[in-house]
Amino acid sequence: MRWPDEIRDPSELLPPAVELSDDEIDGALALMDTMSREDLEGEEFRDTYTEALQEIIEAKREHHELPEAPEPAEPGRVVDLMAALQESVQKAKASRGEDADVHDLPKTQDKTAKKTPSRPQAGTRKKTTAKAAGRKTRRSA
Repeated sequence: MRWPDEIRDPSELLPPAVELSDDEIDGALALMDTMSREDLEGEEFRDTYTEALQEIIEAKREHHELPEAPEPAEPGRVVDLMAALQESVQKAKASRGEDADVHDLPKTQDKTAKKTPSRPQAGTRKKTTAKAAGRKTRRSA
């Protein structure tokens, strides 16, 4: 249920009126004629879904048993996506002239393991005293 203030006038949903010339209409009809085909006859163009649906509707209407679904002629092929992806990468690299070896991705480290810092953190360096600084300058001289 809706409140009266929530109901919109359906005329708001209509597209705006458009005026077309006779040439535009003739062009649209000519385009439809060139894009339509009459030679779509034969078994491969038969709408089996609609036919099966009509059989089910008729069976339900007349309170008969529903027709059984036909078994597929051949089972579906299972595709290994990773193998297909690796093959695609190899073909792309080969077409560019690159080495087409594909390696496994490195295993990621445990996120809970602490990383060791590659350099000392701020504030942890030893401070040089004036005495040590004097020794460094004498040795270098």
